[in-house]
Amino acid sequence: MTISFTDKIAIVTGAGNGLGKAYALELGRRGARVVVNDLGAARDGTGHSDAALAVVEEIRAAGGTAMSDGGNVADHGQMVELVARAKAEWGAVHILINNAGILRDKTFIKMEPADFEAVVRVHLIGAANASSAVWALMREQNYGRILMTTSSSGLGGNFGQANYGAAKLGLVGLAKTLHLEGAKYNIHVNSLAPTAGTRMTQDIFPEEAFKAFSPENVVPAALYLVSDDAPSNAIVGAGAGVFQSAFVTMNEGVLLPPGQCTVEGFAAAWAQISAQSGDQVIASGMEQSMHAMALLTKAMG
Repeated sequence: MTISFTDKIAIVTGAGNGLGKAYALELGRRGARVVVNDLGAARDGTGHSDAALAVVEEIRAAGGTAMSDGGNVADHGQMVELVARAKAEWGAVHILINNAGILRDKTFIKMEPADFEAVVRVHLIGAANASSAVWALMREQNYGRILMTTSSSGLGGNFGQANYGAAKLGLVGLAKTLHLEGAKYNIHVNSLAPTAGTRMTQDIFPEEAFKAFSPENVVPAALYLVSDDAPSNAIVGAGAGVFQSAFVTMNEGVLLPPGQCTVEGFAAAWAQISAQSGDQVIASGMEQSMHAMALLTKAMG
């Protein structure tokens, strides 16, 4: 079965290079009309270029349809204008891939507050701005596919990336909430943790690994997660042709009786509290309190 994006209008942020460019090109090849958004900044978020225009020209040269946009995802007004342009030109927006990002890596002791805020603003606030700008339209048309770009640095932490990791795990929480709020409007929201050889990672990977982790090897996961048949609430890892699913889980837990509900009681039960056994995937934030209530009710009678 061929997955087509004919008649779909897609916005890809940060699409002037790397992963975003690869997504935009493949969407264009598969029939989507693509808004290629890119501020054109350097890896740390400074400066400007015409990177988006070059990608648009490549899509058009291959027979596709695209327009460029130089809006800054960190500016909500510019994201509103982006969506308005796409709707005015093509009548709808069906797909949003939140891919824009910057890096300002330093150990936490050396990290200036401005560098922490800048990374969170582009990755997390930027994705929220773009999603907010398209949300009402997706509800009205009863269709939407949104992809957040998380990271293993958010899921597991990474030395020297406190700002990046905080933003990336925040995106998972955003995606999970939008999944719940968008369900009745046929809006599916997923998270992708890509590992790719791009300008963001070119000084991290050895040369051969850099080649193996090409952005094109992440594209299959990204495009499936914004297709008609996409799941919702998935967290997927992708890199070098390897694809994985990640989950937020919570174990069965321990109910400490009143006489033992103390600091010492907690310490004594820590081995059982921290055991990774009987883990269940969390479907919503209400499950923790609901589970606690169920255990309490069972203990009472």
